[in-house]
Amino acid sequence: MEDLYVYEKELIKQDVKLIGGIDEVGRGPLVGPVVAACVILPLNYKLEGLTDSKKLSEKKREKFYDILIHDAVSYGIGIVDEVKIDEVNIYEATKIAMCDAINNCKIKPEHVLIDAMKLNINIPSTSIIKGDAKSLSIAAASVIAKVTRDRMMIELDKKYPMYDFKHNKGYPTKKHVEAINKYGIIKEHRKTYFPVKEYIEKGD
Repeated sequence: MEDLYVYEKELIKQDVKLIGGIDEVGRGPLVGPVVAACVILPLNYKLEGLTDSKKLSEKKREKFYDILIHDAVSYGIGIVDEVKIDEVNIYEATKIAMCDAINNCKIKPEHVLIDAMKLNINIPSTSIIKGDAKSLSIAAASVIAKVTRDRMMIELDKKYPMYDFKHNKGYPTKKHVEAINKYGIIKEHRKTYFPVKEYIEKGD
């Protein structure tokens, strides 16, 4: 737990009290939005077992999500849909989602710790490579972003069960790609992503 609070402790020493962790999920899927979260945790916050959401089971993520939503000083979520992703590219869409997440916090952070990305914002920021495994605040954001997006994909699965979104969350699994070739694409698919793009071009 100590290792995950190094960046936060440095900022606390500088009398920064509102530290926002920012992370996103959903860059790789063929379908749906990219989702970012900004989370401000209480100072010297501890949550045993909290780490990068990719290393946690779905059950653990759901449990931590409820705890974090309750405990956070403030949090915001940014969602950028597949239309915008196709329009501006996933890198730019991720930055938009992250900025929206900051703006959607009811209490604004004084400093943000961002997983890998650099944002053009008027708040001091620190970009940390693999930040979701190095900062508790970013790990918290990764959990909230992941659970938010996964729940959206489970809802989409109810409408289109043939694509198996409940399990693949929109990522290009064998079953998902086979379903595209068999049933075609839906409006939520990202048209600039291979193999969706390939399917569209074959149909032209």
